[in-house]
Amino acid sequence: MALSVERRGVFIVAAGIFYAGCAATGAVAQVRPAAPPVAIPAAAPSILGQLDPQSPLAELPGFGVAWPDLSKLPEEPVDPQAQAALTGDTRYDYRVDGIDAVASTLLKDRFAQLSTLKANAKETANAAQLDRRAREDATLLTTLLRSEGYYDARVATRIEPNATRPLVVLDADPGVLYTFQGVTVAGIEAAGEKAEALRTSFGVAAGDAVNSDAVAAGETSLRNTIADGGFPFAVIGDPQIVVDRGARTATLDMAVVPGGVRRFGLVTMTSGTKLFDARHVQDIARFVPDAPYDASALVDLRRALIQTGLVSTVKVEPVEGKEPGTVDIAVGLEPAPPHTIAGQLGYGTGEGARAEVSWTHRNLFPPEGALTVRGVLGTREQLASVIFRRNNFNGRDRILTGSLTASNLTRDAYQARTFALAGSLERQTNIFFQKEWTWSLGGEVLASEERDVIVTTGAPRRRIYFIGALPTTLSYDGSDDLLDPTRGFRLSGRLSPEVSLEGSAFAYARVQVDASGYRTVARGTVLAGRVRLGTIAGAPRDAVAPSRRFYAGGGASVRGYSYQGIGPRDPNNVPIGGRSLAEFSIEARVKAFGNFGLVPFLDGGNISTGTLPSFNNLRFGAGVGVRYYSNFGPIRIDVGTPLNPQKGDPRVAVYVSLGQAF
Repeated sequence: MALSVERRGVFIVAAGIFYAGCAATGAVAQVRPAAPPVAIPAAAPSILGQLDPQSPLAELPGFGVAWPDLSKLPEEPVDPQAQAALTGDTRYDYRVDGIDAVASTLLKDRFAQLSTLKANAKETANAAQLDRRAREDATLLTTLLRSEGYYDARVATRIEPNATRPLVVLDADPGVLYTFQGVTVAGIEAAGEKAEALRTSFGVAAGDAVNSDAVAAGETSLRNTIADGGFPFAVIGDPQIVVDRGARTATLDMAVVPGGVRRFGLVTMTSGTKLFDARHVQDIARFVPDAPYDASALVDLRRALIQTGLVSTVKVEPVEGKEPGTVDIAVGLEPAPPHTIAGQLGYGTGEGARAEVSWTHRNLFPPEGALTVRGVLGTREQLASVIFRRNNFNGRDRILTGSLTASNLTRDAYQARTFALAGSLERQTNIFFQKEWTWSLGGEVLASEERDVIVTTGAPRRRIYFIGALPTTLSYDGSDDLLDPTRGFRLSGRLSPEVSLEGSAFAYARVQVDASGYRTVARGTVLAGRVRLGTIAGAPRDAVAPSRRFYAGGGASVRGYSYQGIGPRDPNNVPIGGRSLAEFSIEARVKAFGNFGLVPFLDGGNISTGTLPSFNNLRFGAGVGVRYYSNFGPIRIDVGTPLNPQKGDPRVAVYVSLGQAF
């Protein structure tokens, strides 16, 4: 058999049946074309016919190198950790080197949120998985570094052996920080005297790092500032960044077309809108015609329209005004279902079992004129009422209310069968638009048949009262949250001059003052306190209808006692109410774990027969509450006990409600 050997490591056996190349050269070897034909011995066909690919290779005469016996080669030592990684029996640690001196907190937070290594750190991995995760994180880290101006950033990966588990290392080389050589905001000069303020709002200048987050924030700030500055039709182009890798600098160019300063014109309604007319929308809006245009006022109007509950979708956009230099506001509304059916079931100590159902048409008398029919059926209360309510009455959050009510109310202190007609006009606060100052002006007339007892003898009696009242309230809210305040204070006062006819006519005034304060004393801990004082001036207690007297005790008063259970009592040990009221509460609101909190509290209060509140003979209650902090406010469960109970007071009382106690 003839044999031809090439220097580059290629050899041919017989007629080219066996061919191999040296992979180390990285090139494909070619057979020399000039080689003379090889003569094949006559025995060759029989040899070829007997070849078996599975048989051992035959000796090659003249080659001089024996084929190795692979079965006799020594075994290579195996790294137990590497073997464990290959078989998927190990977890791993990881570390990032080289970024501590250059990376911002935002970059580190983003890497932690997006890291594949971190997301899978509690799972076992083999070598291939470790390599893939490391490469994914290297790409992520490179991208994040470049977003902060390190355009030459490089990240290498390696796996180091460790005593217990492999250590994946990302070795970052941030390189040089690129900076802006020039920043141009073309066209901003057309904004006139506001041009400099707009340029300042962009915030990115020559010499700053080529940071994509800073550019995006500057663009957002410029858009908001130019819109709030009276330019409703401004056009702002996308920022264009050109990087010069040789100089390690960049240029930033933006184009701005301000479009001219405008004033508010008219509110117009798009075709097909039937809920409100333009006049009512103008009553809701916080802007008035001829005022400087402000885009934030449109955002506020959109929220207020949604908050009415009558609107499912809102479209508010500026359009060219009919008057020169003005911008009209086009409003489109899609109605929401106008009807609401609601029900409640509950039980309270002193109030008994209670079921309530109501039906409301929220826009029966447009605009926003709602009619509610309400009924209550309980062991100690029965009620039927019709209520008219017009929201945003000639002004934002101004509520006009009228009601007609027939009720039968049974309490430990009295029973009252009442027919009442009432009305009020108020400025209201809500969780969407919390206000500092709120007020209400009202009037009511009622006829009430009431049962109580003669104090000296305890004998029952019934009297009929005809009462007219003008209740007025004024409140200031300086707290930071309507349902769960952590700082600030609140102060409110209520004055109700009343005329009563029972046998003879007489007048008196009911006055009540409430104050509460809140202070964060440690992380997650708020100290809260309140004081309530009240008085009835101008009439003796026995002349005032039992339902109009002051009472204390219960979940919104002195916890641990039954509802209206504190104060003077008749010979039958039944509360009779009084002419003056004094209460206080103090509690610590501690967020204990997750969305849950604990609230230890101490309450105190007293009812007096004199005109001035008295702090003598106070009744104290103490306990602890649990709070669950939901998305719409805290849900509270308070358990209290009287510290110096009177005869007949409960040992333990439980209260459940939405929101804090005060």
